[in-house]
Amino acid sequence: MEPPLASLLRAESFLHSLADALGSPLNVLLPEVVAENAARFRAVYRRHRLAGRVYFAHKANRSAALVRRLAAEDAAVGVDVASLGELRHALSCGFTGERIMATGPKDAEFLWLAARVGATVNLDSPGELERLSGLVRTHGLGRVAVLVRLSRFESAAAHGGAGTRLLSRRSRFGTPLRDAGELVAALERHADAVELTGAAYHLDTTGLEEKVRALEQCVLFLDECRARGLAPRAVDIGGGFGAGYVADAGEWERWTTALSEAVLGVRPPLTWRGHGYGLRNEGGTVRGTAALYPGHRPVAGPGYLDELLSLPAPVLGRPPATLLLEHLHDLHVEPGRSLVDQCGLSLARVLDVRPADADSGRYLVRLGMNAGDVSLEEHGVLVDPVLLPRGGPGGNGAGGESGESGEGGEGPVGVFLAGNLCLEADLITRRLVFLPRLPRAGDLLAFANTAGYAMDFHAHRAQRQPLARTVAVEREGGSWRWRPDEDYWPITHPGGMSA
Repeated sequence: MEPPLASLLRAESFLHSLADALGSPLNVLLPEVVAENAARFRAVYRRHRLAGRVYFAHKANRSAALVRRLAAEDAAVGVDVASLGELRHALSCGFTGERIMATGPKDAEFLWLAARVGATVNLDSPGELERLSGLVRTHGLGRVAVLVRLSRFESAAAHGGAGTRLLSRRSRFGTPLRDAGELVAALERHADAVELTGAAYHLDTTGLEEKVRALEQCVLFLDECRARGLAPRAVDIGGGFGAGYVADAGEWERWTTALSEAVLGVRPPLTWRGHGYGLRNEGGTVRGTAALYPGHRPVAGPGYLDELLSLPAPVLGRPPATLLLEHLHDLHVEPGRSLVDQCGLSLARVLDVRPADADSGRYLVRLGMNAGDVSLEEHGVLVDPVLLPRGGPGGNGAGGESGESGEGGEGPVGVFLAGNLCLEADLITRRLVFLPRLPRAGDLLAFANTAGYAMDFHAHRAQRQPLARTVAVEREGGSWRWRPDEDYWPITHPGGMSA
């Protein structure tokens, strides 16, 4: 945890007062941090002398405060919207059409509004191109700037086409590169309705080499487009820059090793009813792959982008940054999780504490939230909560080690965190969490760094349980000031504070 998130977690009385007033669960956001993260990405652009735009992947968080804060930045920061609702939200938060990238599956209403306001449309298929062109002609709209998303990249491992052929992993998004010729012909056929401005890709991988190969193939594809008289000028490499959740690499390695040992049965279980996170014991051997987000990422966010731009491409042999400069292409990125890194936390009130099983020494802690309110397990993210005792400090923090739990409620104490739904499967964490002491009813647990996909991506109203409210906070001298998310505006009043 970095400032100001770490400072916010030390303001225990303030966080308790927010939960008392607004209920549990509660999401707390730091809008200034998202602007700082955008600036870090822009610094990488300057380091490599590149132009282009950083688009916030709106699906990572539905907050109005975060989107409004980014709208207040300069034109080099935009927003990536993946639905009609997100597009309408971005417009209402202050983004103009030329700073919006429309991605994802698109119905006719989404395409029409994107075209009407002048957004760039990231085309996922030839069918979307046909539908968009028809809407432009039918409704007398101006030409729409489009990028074509490509997939299933193939290249040789050595310059000149010799060597092993390399394939990228399959994706249900984008047009396979082998069909690019037909796509270019369709773009030429619809030149009165759309203007090709670039190529894009979206790869669900952390592999740098695979992404560099895809970027290089996009550059080569755009060379072919220029040879046919088109004038593309940008490559959009999507997101996937990641965030680090665990500062200590050794701690992460120790926990994952202990998980394997628990699956083998050589140490006590670390999870609810022996859940293996994708690992299994087959005759004394661990099989399978752990379905976990890499908690420790030595390089993530802007640093990951920097490395990607510096790694030599397999065919042309030059780094992507050099290729983009040589071809006079802009670079567009769509970070989600990494742009809201350190931007907020989720609070949950402790409702009940009881032994998990007879004589196990473990406890079950029921919280005033459910697994949809803080969807860590859904994304394989392991975040230890911070204990905020009722009545002030005296047990703050979580150890995060895989050691044994304490007895008699003295720390460290191993607990399982359960939600407020009447479902056996409603577990906030399937793993055993170690807290400095046994929580009590009325305490708060704070899940740090949840703004990326964990706050509201899976939130629902099952059993009529309340959805988490969201507030935006900022420093005011030595204390904190808050507003409902929907009431935050990045406007400075004479008193020196945002609206």
